[in-house]
Amino acid sequence: MTSPTSRRTLLGALLASGALAAAPGIARSAGHPAPTRPPRPRPTALRTGTLFLGTYTPAGPGIGVAAYDSATGRITARTPVTGVQNPSYLALHPTGGTLYAVNEQWSGGVTAVALGGDGTFRVLGTRSTGGSGPCHLSVHPSGRWLLTAHYTSGSVAVHPLAADGSIGERTDLVAHTSPAPGPGQSGPHAHQIVTAPDGNHVLATDLGNDTVYTYRLDQTRGTLRQLSYARLRPGAGPRHLAFHPGGRHAYLACEVDNTAVVCGYDPATGRLTPGAPQSTGTGAATSYPAQFLVTADGRFAYLANRGHNSIARYAVEGGGAALRLLDTVPAGGDFPRHTAFSPDGTLLFAANQRSGTVTVLRVDAASGALTPAGAPYTAPSAVCVLPL
Repeated sequence: MTSPTSRRTLLGALLASGALAAAPGIARSAGHPAPTRPPRPRPTALRTGTLFLGTYTPAGPGIGVAAYDSATGRITARTPVTGVQNPSYLALHPTGGTLYAVNEQWSGGVTAVALGGDGTFRVLGTRSTGGSGPCHLSVHPSGRWLLTAHYTSGSVAVHPLAADGSIGERTDLVAHTSPAPGPGQSGPHAHQIVTAPDGNHVLATDLGNDTVYTYRLDQTRGTLRQLSYARLRPGAGPRHLAFHPGGRHAYLACEVDNTAVVCGYDPATGRLTPGAPQSTGTGAATSYPAQFLVTADGRFAYLANRGHNSIARYAVEGGGAALRLLDTVPAGGDFPRHTAFSPDGTLLFAANQRSGTVTVLRVDAASGALTPAGAPYTAPSAVCVLPL
């Protein structure tokens, strides 16, 4: 995650270049204020942020680019990054200078895009991942390795990253061949790969194998060594996990059986221990839960339910060891496939795939309650949202 300073530096450059319009209340004065009117105090925080959108082409534009007003939730379109095929998931380099996208197609790839200080974007190049249907990627906290998960081929890959953010040739490709898929599952479908908060372990969820794998990344050779795996009940379909900031618990969204699972996590070994399945707040309806978000203070967690078109709100209890369902609220669009917080945590963005919209919900810091902010933003085939 890029630092607030890096985000402000990038955003300032975008505003200065005219790539993003200044938000209301951030006026550029051509001269000194009138003597009879004292100057307005400088704002303590920028109101305008940048929003990158992952899409499926050709329905979507490539990588969508927009600006958002953090006070109103209003989103305004900007010129997209074109020429990137099926960039269905996005990730940012820790320095904030490079954006990465999967190319979710049969012959999978990953693409790097340089975010220029003058507000321009430049595609640095694409590398083959060696797998099919890459659907998720993340950058190791060191900034030296790109990790990718393939849904279709059920494998995970590693690529080195150069100092300029460009992607090198793949250094590893690991197929999820064991354990075998359970009843009703057709085969492995890796859906996410992330580095644990301890920085020493890489975890990959596999929806088809009902398994979460723990790896050790060799940071000299760029290879993965499996340490352990956690098996979910047959037919669970673990899709995405999110760690509690305490680093000892994680929350799994299980797509197939419509459940949420609290897991214990041991930072010393990287071992994940799943607990009992619990409600997603959608009743008997098929909701295809997509992913969890956890607030920075660790007090609340949110689960996007695609079929139910809702966001479930949980209170986090026991230092992260338990989730208590509080309510569900409408996501404001159809099939909220991906959600993300604004950098300050005051807004929750939802990319609604079927309605082709991005909706914004305001997050109450005290109660965690969600309320609509601004009007839905039209974004054809929006499947990932990355606010800076």
